[in-house]
Amino acid sequence: MDAFTAGLLQRIKTTESDLSRARDEGDDFLVEVELGELDDLRRLAAEHGVEVGTTGV
Repeated sequence: MDAFTAGLLQRIKTTESDLSRARDEGDDFLVEVELGELDDLRRLAAEHGVEVGTTGV
């Protein structure tokens, strides 16, 4: 796995964790921010052929 792929997957994992925390805390604004970030990261992954596991987020 190259550095780009590893970094992208780590950013996705971190964003999913941040999203979960925002949901647990009831922070609706932060939930929307994290969902937007996650969408962007997943789109970037798809554009570069990086497979992202389904986490149900």
